[in-house]
Amino acid sequence: MAESVALVDYGAGNLHSVHNALKKSGATVAVTDKPDVVRAAERIVLPGVGSFKACLHGLRRISGMIAALEERVLDNGKPFLGICVGMQMLATRGLEHGTTKGLDWISGEVRLIEPSDPAIKVPHMGWNDVGLMPHAKGHRVLEEGEAYFLHSYHFSADDPHDVLAMTDHGEGLVAAVARDNIIGVQFHPEKSQAYGLATLERFLEWKP
Repeated sequence: MAESVALVDYGAGNLHSVHNALKKSGATVAVTDKPDVVRAAERIVLPGVGSFKACLHGLRRISGMIAALEERVLDNGKPFLGICVGMQMLATRGLEHGTTKGLDWISGEVRLIEPSDPAIKVPHMGWNDVGLMPHAKGHRVLEEGEAYFLHSYHFSADDPHDVLAMTDHGEGLVAAVARDNIIGVQFHPEKSQAYGLATLERFLEWKP
């Protein structure tokens, strides 16, 4: 099982629940706002609750944090998991409360969910299916099942091969993205009971 998981604390994540879920899944977790701790971690989890803009601003306020994330994830290839807005921040830009530059690790943008059927409510909230894309069958972290979602904005990826899984809420919405050692999930594993804990356990064992 994985050691040294850095759970990034930038003031905008559902840290307590994610921390507990990771511990229950077998991880040794350091909740941290220290770039040096991130640089030493074997795995990194970036949570996120709130708006795209607020989360990015919170992350950028920590001097050296984005550079540490890029060094450890992009340069050193350590496994990375983004959760909810932590997944959305992987995009090139977000369109919530104006345009905000994202991390641009996976090309695309985060847009408001605008279903054509007015009976479909926004935010997308509650349990929904997670269906793997054909090219993602057999992925070592994500399996098909049901997870808990809560979001009003969705990730629109430029490259379909970066989309790992979809869900449906009046239209197809991206449930997960992935590239190399990076995975992001729109749903909340910490609220997704057995399915979410199993997802975290597979992340902790993942050797991309």
